[in-house]
Amino acid sequence: MGVDRRKLLAAGAGLGVAGAAAASAKAGPRSRKGPAAGTFGVSLQLEQGTQKAQTETIQAAIDEASTSGFPILLPPGRFVTGPLTLRKGSKLIGAHGATQLIAADPGVLISATGASEVVLEGLVLEGEGVAEGIIRLEACGGNIRDCTIRGARETGLLSLDAKGMVIAFNRVEACANNGIQVWRSTAGEDLTRVFSNDISGISARGGGNGQNGNGINVFRAGGVLVSGNAIQDCAFSAIRGNAASNLQVLGNTCRAIGEVAIYAEFGFEGAVISQNIVDGAATGIAVTNLNEGGRLAVVQGNLVRNLKRREHEPVDKRGDGITVEADTVVSGNVIENAETTGVMIGWGPYMREVIASGNIIHGADIGIGIASDPTAGACLITDNMISGTKRGAIRGMDHNKLVGPDLALEDTKTARVRITGNMSV
Repeated sequence: MGVDRRKLLAAGAGLGVAGAAAASAKAGPRSRKGPAAGTFGVSLQLEQGTQKAQTETIQAAIDEASTSGFPILLPPGRFVTGPLTLRKGSKLIGAHGATQLIAADPGVLISATGASEVVLEGLVLEGEGVAEGIIRLEACGGNIRDCTIRGARETGLLSLDAKGMVIAFNRVEACANNGIQVWRSTAGEDLTRVFSNDISGISARGGGNGQNGNGINVFRAGGVLVSGNAIQDCAFSAIRGNAASNLQVLGNTCRAIGEVAIYAEFGFEGAVISQNIVDGAATGIAVTNLNEGGRLAVVQGNLVRNLKRREHEPVDKRGDGITVEADTVVSGNVIENAETTGVMIGWGPYMREVIASGNIIHGADIGIGIASDPTAGACLITDNMISGTKRGAIRGMDHNKLVGPDLALEDTKTARVRITGNMSV
């Protein structure tokens, strides 16, 4: 491409800032956090060392670049701004995490509606407890990657009704109610991928019984993949799927979680929860709410440990490793130090077609609990190794109350329960 063509491209950007030729020289070879090789960008000049909001300058660049599709390359520094609105194809790229955008307004720092192919990369986005939210995207597609999202009064990142969204390699921290939310207005396919993010310090200042205090919250969004995230210090859940069908939760590490670390609840159909580590929670993994249509899951190959009862709670004390209700396989998990049950199958009448097989349970108060309600459905418990329990390896339970003898002492076969081949040490 000749010089004349470069000048033409720079003029087309219409920004009155550095031309495409200069930006191309700055772009250099591709790095994970930089603009793509061969992509012309527009280097936006901002005023350094001022507390004055530079909203108009940044928004004008976003608006004008929407016609060219050029990335906007922001310089290193700390820049105060009011709310910014992305357009179709907006690409806002910081200097490898050295670009800080500081919220000057109680609204949402960066938002977009109906914008495809948006990119936010390499930015530090600071709500400072002022902004309600840091990023809000409605009916958008694109990538949010390599950003630090911090200090929201409500939610760090909300994606509503997404169209092909990838949320990856971000740090989300110190948000008052939720870290990342993937929501839909009505239940449907979403297919957002949330992977390799670090999430910490998520409070639940808005209160409630689970709508706040979550690292990643998936609501009504089908086919979402949540993988390889490191999540700690959340008031309620690390990963909470509510009415989220075909949810995959794979290979995440969850620490110091206030309630259920990994949750599939209410009216969902289909969840795979596999290869996760949970260390420190009230319940490790819960697949619940058959009464609301919650069913169909695989809970396999997880390491779950240090599950503590919440004695300050009047009813919902928990302390369980894994709890499931309907159409679920629980296999190959290792559960250690659960103050109530290692695995709890069913709750009152809400149990149907559960298999618990090949699990290792050590140091639980009760190894495996089975709902004793005569109207509950069938379960098969086989080939588990259970050791160090205080009140029995396998027990029938009427909600929180023990019923009958330890069923691990001999093979048991009834119309709805079969227990065989387990080892109690």
